[in-house]
Order: sequence, then C-alpha cells, then structure tokens
Amino acid sequence: MTKFKSQGFGNTFKNARKGFRLVLKSEMNIRVHIAIATLVLFLAVLLKFSVIEFCLLLFVIGLVIVSEMLNTAIEFTLDSIYHNRYSKMVGMAKDISAGAVMFATIISILVGILLFGSKILVCAL
Repeated sequence: MTKFKSQGFGNTFKNARKGFRLVLKSEMNIRVHIAIATLVLFLAVLLKFSVIEFCLLLFVIGLVIVSEMLNTAIEFTLDSIYHNRYSKMVGMAKDISAGAVMFATIISILVGILLFGSKILVCAL
C-alpha cells in the first residue's frame, strides 16, 4: 500500500504532458533538438525513406530527446537537493548526464550520415 493517492490513468498523461511542456519552456537545447528532428523527418519524407529507415530515425531522435529530458530532471533534482550550492559531486553528476546527451547526439548524427548519405549518393549517381 502506498501513502500517495492513486492518480488514475488520465492524470498520468496529464502530468506527462505537463512535464514535456516544462522541459520545452525551460531548456533551449531540447527546443534545438526538436527543431532539427523536425527538419530531419521532413527531409526523410522528401527522400522517400523506407519504413525501417524512418523507424531508425525515430529511434535515435527519441534517444536524444529522452536523454535530454533525463539530463534536465537530474539537474533540477540535484539543484533542488543542494539548493543551487556548488558541490564537486553534483558537478560530476551533471557532467556525466550531459555527456550522455552528447553521446546520444553523436550516435544519432552518425546514423543520420549513414542513412542520408546513402540516399544522397543514390540520387547523385
């Protein structure tokens, strides 16, 4: 048994939408990621990507967005616990979570180069 009241299925989605809006308002990086993702998906439609290629794009886009959201959640949590005071351990945790975002972004760029590069080469030849 939990001491918290069950919030119901509908409220779960309401809270998730609230969280997504919060991260969109508070983090410029995620807005940049979403803008680039929109452009990438538009180009994928223009280049007539297969279903599998489109799924790969959606997967790496999701990986970047989710890692950015988790990074933001970690930063907010640590700032709240430590009241925005400097701590070497907090700095390390934030750097690690930012590194995870960077790694996800690099992987997505490499996947994009492979997918778009092959399409552009086929079109050029």
